[in-house]
Amino acid sequence: MPAFICITCGTQYAPSAQPPAHCRICEEERQYVNIDGQQWATLDELRESGRYSNRIEQISERIYSITTAPKFAIGQTAYFIKGQKVNLLWDAVTFLDEETSRFFEQQGGIDAIALSHPHYYCAVAEWSEEFKADVYIHEADAEWIVNPGSRFELWSGKSLQLSEEFTLHQLGGHFAGAAIAHADIGKGIVFSGDVIQVASDRNWTSFMYSYPNMIPLPIPVIKRMKQDISRLVFDELYNAFDRKVAPDAKEKVLKSADRYIQALNGELFDT
Repeated sequence: MPAFICITCGTQYAPSAQPPAHCRICEEERQYVNIDGQQWATLDELRESGRYSNRIEQISERIYSITTAPKFAIGQTAYFIKGQKVNLLWDAVTFLDEETSRFFEQQGGIDAIALSHPHYYCAVAEWSEEFKADVYIHEADAEWIVNPGSRFELWSGKSLQLSEEFTLHQLGGHFAGAAIAHADIGKGIVFSGDVIQVASDRNWTSFMYSYPNMIPLPIPVIKRMKQDISRLVFDELYNAFDRKVAPDAKEKVLKSADRYIQALNGELFDT
């Protein structure tokens, strides 16, 4: 049976004879149903269309970005980080083809896949099976797994160390289990998905409950996230849409949290 994919959010559902009646990811207030209505595809259909490919770019000695072109669904960027002992894929994209598989095989494979939040679960079960990689999802977001793979690992608490270099940290905010990845490389690197979103002005970031529907987070949540972020050491931050904050990324994220709080308190501007 085919595993149907929602073309608006890119989430792949468990195999079924017919497409699901609804996409529960899109019908939730942090996402949206396409204005043309719910539509479905399969990974085979995407491959056979000949339209899509994954653009893989080396952005540093050990980091590669992966983005599907032309844009499919949300259009997020995933990151492949080559570790000393563990090769990590941070977040994922829906599209997977032979060319993509060959690239990762040439790089030594993928050992672990860590996901920031449910909007990027996409077709991760396919990726997990293809590369025999364990998938790490915070248990607070387990209810959003609509196509559970055999290698899915639910983690709990505030952090999970995957290796000497890679640690996951639960920040909450965008989702209850929303997480970021910290890489102990150079002066420290954070991969934030859009749990921490990079602004058009790369000196600032923001934090939202819903980006497409523009629902902000409350002040107490931002204060808690700021406190958790302040414990980390990092100089660079990569988000899910090819945006980078560097140098002094930590200082800029903390200043951004303060500005967000001032704005909600009515202290930042007078209009």
